[in-house]
Amino acid sequence: MARRKPPTTHGLAVVDKPAGVTSHDVVAMLRRRLGERQVGHAGTLDPDATGVLLVGVGKATRLLRFLTDLGKTYTAEIVFGSSTDSLDSTGVTTATYDMSGLTADAVQSAVRDHLTGPILQIPPMVSAVKIDGKRLHELAREGIEVERAPRPVAIHRFDIEPTADPLVYAATVECSKGTYIRTLADDLGRLCGGGAHLRNLRRVAVGSFTADAAVAPDEVQLLSLPEAVRDYPQVTVGADVAALVANGRVLDRGPLGFTGTGPWAVLGPDGQLLAMYEARGDVEAKPAVVVAV
Repeated sequence: MARRKPPTTHGLAVVDKPAGVTSHDVVAMLRRRLGERQVGHAGTLDPDATGVLLVGVGKATRLLRFLTDLGKTYTAEIVFGSSTDSLDSTGVTTATYDMSGLTADAVQSAVRDHLTGPILQIPPMVSAVKIDGKRLHELAREGIEVERAPRPVAIHRFDIEPTADPLVYAATVECSKGTYIRTLADDLGRLCGGGAHLRNLRRVAVGSFTADAAVAPDEVQLLSLPEAVRDYPQVTVGADVAALVANGRVLDRGPLGFTGTGPWAVLGPDGQLLAMYEARGDVEAKPAVVVAV
């Protein structure tokens, strides 16, 4: 069997994913456009959702787990008065409610008292979470619903305001990775004495990568590897230490200027990314990903 050609193109694409395509579709588009097989994305967006999708190419695919860990910001609309089986507007309506008496004060109080800060969420059946080796959305397509354990997430900001439609509210959510905005909408509907579902979901930021800088899949220009991990502390080392990093050596944090708890992006004297390091104990840093090979 012939060995696959190693990638020659490396970097990060900040894509503005259009509605109607999957995150994997975007990856396929960039594979064709760049002529590279080693392409992957950080943080799936639903097919109907739009906004920031970070796509790594070549060595940048090895950095995707650090990008997935970054906080996210979303905008959306929450429609009160009906629930759906998918918790969003693509699903089948499962129940309707008379919520004509809903007030902005009641909605905002429910958000403030129950859906801000550290919370527990039950992943929706339409998610990609795996249980016993099978993804929940695959089970949902078979008409199977299974028990899901609640998962901790953090809602840093949840702003919600009324619109011209008394049953539709505009929401902006800043949250940790792993947060399901459709679940927030469903939970909020229940807390307000009825039901609700999500529509027009848009991811406007992943860490410092914003929708303002995102472009269509056929227009992307790749950011460098150091730019790809710009949200993490960066430490520049000399040639001697760079050789140790390239060999995956554990380093003493103090003398090299590793501050905080990490992870850290380690750059060589030429400014190129050598590796991502993580804390080991209180004084050492160990390589998590070495890209200088």
